[in-house]
Amino acid sequence: MADSEAYAKARVEKLANEIRAHNRRYYEQTAPTISDREYDSLYRELTDLEKKFPQFAVKDSPTRRVGGDPLKQFESVTHRVPMLSLDNTYSEEELAEFYVRIAKALPDESIPVVVEPKVDGVAVSVLYEDGKLRYAATRGDGTAGDDITQNFRTIRNVPRVLKGAPAIFEVRGEIYMDKAGFAKLNAERAEAGKTLFANPRNAAAGSLKQLDPKIAAQRPLGVVFYGTGALEGAKLEKHSELFGLLEKLKLPTATKWWPAQSVDEILGAIRELDRMRHDFAYATDGAVIKVDRFEQRKRLGSTSKSPRWAIAYKYEAERVETKLQDILIQVGRTGSLTPVAVLEPVFVSGSTVSRATLHNEEEIARKDIRIGDTVIIEKAGEVIPAVVAVKTELRTGAEKKFRMPKKCPACGSSVVKDEGQVAVRCINSQCPAQVKRRITHFASRGAMDIEGLGEMMVGQLVDAELVRDVADIYRLAVDRLLALERVGEKSANNLIAAIEQSKTRPLWKLIFGLGILHVGETAARGLANHFGDLSKLMDAEIDELERINDVGEVVASSIRQFFHEPHNREIIARLQDFGLKPTHEALESSAFAGTSWVITGALSQPRDEIAELVLARGGKVAGSVSKKTSYVLAGDDAGSKLEKARKLGVRVILEPEFRAMLSSE
Repeated sequence: MADSEAYAKARVEKLANEIRAHNRRYYEQTAPTISDREYDSLYRELTDLEKKFPQFAVKDSPTRRVGGDPLKQFESVTHRVPMLSLDNTYSEEELAEFYVRIAKALPDESIPVVVEPKVDGVAVSVLYEDGKLRYAATRGDGTAGDDITQNFRTIRNVPRVLKGAPAIFEVRGEIYMDKAGFAKLNAERAEAGKTLFANPRNAAAGSLKQLDPKIAAQRPLGVVFYGTGALEGAKLEKHSELFGLLEKLKLPTATKWWPAQSVDEILGAIRELDRMRHDFAYATDGAVIKVDRFEQRKRLGSTSKSPRWAIAYKYEAERVETKLQDILIQVGRTGSLTPVAVLEPVFVSGSTVSRATLHNEEEIARKDIRIGDTVIIEKAGEVIPAVVAVKTELRTGAEKKFRMPKKCPACGSSVVKDEGQVAVRCINSQCPAQVKRRITHFASRGAMDIEGLGEMMVGQLVDAELVRDVADIYRLAVDRLLALERVGEKSANNLIAAIEQSKTRPLWKLIFGLGILHVGETAARGLANHFGDLSKLMDAEIDELERINDVGEVVASSIRQFFHEPHNREIIARLQDFGLKPTHEALESSAFAGTSWVITGALSQPRDEIAELVLARGGKVAGSVSKKTSYVLAGDDAGSKLEKARKLGVRVILEPEFRAMLSSE
């Protein structure tokens, strides 16, 4: 074998293994380690080598597969029409070659195309039968994907019933996380010391893979539809006709698209899209160019992986150079210290940037970022400014290495770094920066839900020394509020009323609102259901805490440490003195306590609302049926989950019986 062939064989094998690993990280783990551009470069190299040396291409080559394997914890759905992926390019010249190529394949014909935004999200196929939502599934390997119906139903801009829809309507689209929501979610994860999502696409994918639909419901997800699979009961001759049908059915679709009939018109459309895409609510990383007429698409055909009648054009991620003037420390609710880059203001991806998160000390050391460096800035997922590289060749020697402070910059207290954690924390629970964020969390909608007590109002109250901790909220009075700037009598009265109403919130909301490290909503519910009384929780030992679902060793230790702190116990005593009486329904005699439910099919109210009824009574809600499932609540068109329940011998109940169970509580 010649040296060139030996090299090609080894390189094909290496690239195939490397790309498979990146596919697992991207599709299944939602944690990519390289950029889209780097991945596309590897993929293109493998494709070119396989064309030149076809004898070395293997049957399961990544170039012959669409995406990742369906996840094992979700049921599998076979697509009625395969979901192919698109070839892509970053080059306007290659985009022009695409149009020339299809023109040669269809000589002497006018070939209109449609140019539309490429939403950077998770591909989904949704089947409506007789206007009713039957299922939603991920792309998977192109032939079959994961059944994500339960999580999909939590997306607020998705209608569950379509009026006047075709009898069979398999509609394709992209699920996204809106840019503002993504920024907020990552800020919350940073606060909790959790790994950040790389971009909105990965955040959306991670949300859809949650087995608890309540988690998905809390995430700011949306969907944009742009195509069809199986279609019966309607006749479309052009792709452009689909937009009108989607709007008629109230299915969200692209608000802007361009017809084109030449290379110049295509290039003009992608340039116009590039100028306006930063204003969209969702991240847009390119444009998709599709032949408009379905009859022409049929003649152009497809490969095993991609249609020959469409291509994706990707924009280069905009990167700019600027000066890193300083690194400041932001103190969070739990005392976590997050380094933030202070930048010489620079315009990138549609806005002026003067701050960028640096995540943690380890990330700064890994990238060797120093104060005074010339750095390269990019918006991660076109949303969050990030320092991606340092121009080390421009260093003068005056740059300073960063060191995490030994004292909290907000209060001067000592900081600690827990074993196995990247987060550094201020140990002073009275740190003013922590106090503000802690009170804001306590009053948030997911916790005590005190309307009017947002970040700005909390800042004013703490700065005016009217509030030092969450208990102080309950000694506020109208006259004290009126002394603050921009606070009128009506808003002051409304806030006092909201504070009064919060005194009887459910116990789990109070537990969540206390801001115990690692205790989220799910764990708070479990703690409330197990103990039923705050005083019992406060005195619980670690071994008892660890016996509760969703509470492991780390969480149990955190809970015990929180309630062992005298200051925290004193705050809780004051809350009780101010009349806080959290409500909790005893679950010992509840038919729901300790049961596991799967909710499927069309019911009289949204699934997330029904799930809340189960959760509030001590039950659990899962996304798939297993031997551990206690009940399957089946509505109309329950589908494969109903079949699996019967196969496993899991009890199936209909909605009237479910309502009777609720009434008997």
